[in-house]
Amino acid sequence: MMWLILGLVLFTSFLLFTSLFQMIFLSDKRMQKRMKKYLEQSAKKKLSPKRFNALVQIRLATKGIQQQVLTKEKNSRLKVLLSRAGVSIKPEEYILFQWLATALGGGLFVLFTGKLLFFPVGAIIGFFIPKVIVTKKQHDRLAKFNEQLPDMLTTAVGAMRAGFSFPQALKTVVDESASPMKDEMETVLREMQYGSSIEEALNGLKERVPSEDLDLMIQAILIQRQVGGNLAVVLEKIIETIMDRTKIQRQIKTLTAQGRLSGIVIGLLPIILAFVLYLIEPDYIGTLFTDTLGLILVAGAAISGIIGFFLIRKLTTIEV
Repeated sequence: MMWLILGLVLFTSFLLFTSLFQMIFLSDKRMQKRMKKYLEQSAKKKLSPKRFNALVQIRLATKGIQQQVLTKEKNSRLKVLLSRAGVSIKPEEYILFQWLATALGGGLFVLFTGKLLFFPVGAIIGFFIPKVIVTKKQHDRLAKFNEQLPDMLTTAVGAMRAGFSFPQALKTVVDESASPMKDEMETVLREMQYGSSIEEALNGLKERVPSEDLDLMIQAILIQRQVGGNLAVVLEKIIETIMDRTKIQRQIKTLTAQGRLSGIVIGLLPIILAFVLYLIEPDYIGTLFTDTLGLILVAGAAISGIIGFFLIRKLTTIEV
């Protein structure tokens, strides 16, 4: 009966965490629903006083977080991180979600272990979960952008050879590309329409997308604008360089697959083995989590495993 109650509590907590994650990080659907609802309300009727007061309270809470918790430097750093990840939320909303994940992680560890001592462990894990998610989305978005970059340059070169200017070539890229390339090129064109120069717009793009291939392209464009020359020919050479680097990176990834898999096995094997032993004989391994010496050994093993995992990742990471 106790395991059934614990399972129901864990399942309910998982549903709560999933709903919060969808509300905050599935920004496209969330934005579309909000816009549709706003348009419907604007066309039909106004908000009720009760609903309006609730929205005001939520806005005041996020504003209080921004003023009391976020410094100017931290706020700008979070904006850059969220922008690179393609997550359309505000820094104060990210902080609020981080607090919820911290409380939920600590509560789950207390429910699972039955000891308040493990609340800080779960709270720390929950605190870093939003950052891990955002960092993962940033890496995925950057990888997808790098995959689209050669096609984008090919489209731009074709447009310039047809007689278009560089801004017109970017407009062609926007019409034929998908996200995230389309979103970033739209931002570049929008900044140029608002009065920014091509140099300023491209430097802003380089700040939003920390790609080495993109940096190579931007430097080539800026140098060409200063010294002159045929930009289409320059971009063709950039395309060849990017394709060669991509080919080498894929070869390196294939050759280092065994080492990376070894790092994953070394990192997960102690956790899986401890879980299996707990299922077979809970009292046998439970001593590690009740005795002081056992806790010290568990902490030392965790630190050693983490160090070994990162050392193997460092050895198998080759910069090209």
